Amino acid sequence: MRILGIDPGLQTTGFGVIDAEGPRLRYVASGTVRTTGAGIATGDLPGRIKLLFDGVREVMTQYRPDCAAMEIVFVNVNPQSTLLLGQARGALLAALTHGGLTVSEYTALQMKKAVVGHGLAKKEQVQAMVQRLLALPGLPGKDAADALGLAIMHAHAGASFAAMAAKTPLKRRQHAQFKGSRTY
Repeated sequence: MRILGIDPGLQTTGFGVIDAEGPRLRYVASGTVRTTGAGIATGDLPGRIKLLFDGVREVMTQYRPDCAAMEIVFVNVNPQSTLLLGQARGALLAALTHGGLTVSEYTALQMKKAVVGHGLAKKEQVQAMVQRLLALPGLPGKDAADALGLAIMHAHAGASFAAMAAKTPLKRRQHAQFKGSRTY
């Protein structure tokens, strides 16, 4: 199964592609889609959104993933930044679903816990573990490492979550909501 991980961002969106065959993982590609320095003004939100949409569609066309894993974004201190990031994330979700992919969503805490072992891991720790798990010759960039971490988490946990969802009368949530440290 080929998995595309996406770490959404309005300025820089990370992507990572891995192949998962049972417990074995193989690195395919990773990188970023940037909206800064692309000849688009910072205030041109529609242009930046289009660039993200087209960039992810290009990644999908080139690497042909079977499914995708994307990070769930939480409310930041700045509500305006949260709204802008939500719009970027929406464009990325639209690109993935338009391409026929099923999208699983995970929190940064879930990904860090699965990849590093604790949810408060720093970006450098995620980079180092992703490098080790995928036997990469060097550290991936921070955004690409998060995206690869999401793909790794989905490779290991996605089947378990799907099996649990099939056995429970509860409906699958499209997103997670947190109160304190509890999911409901």
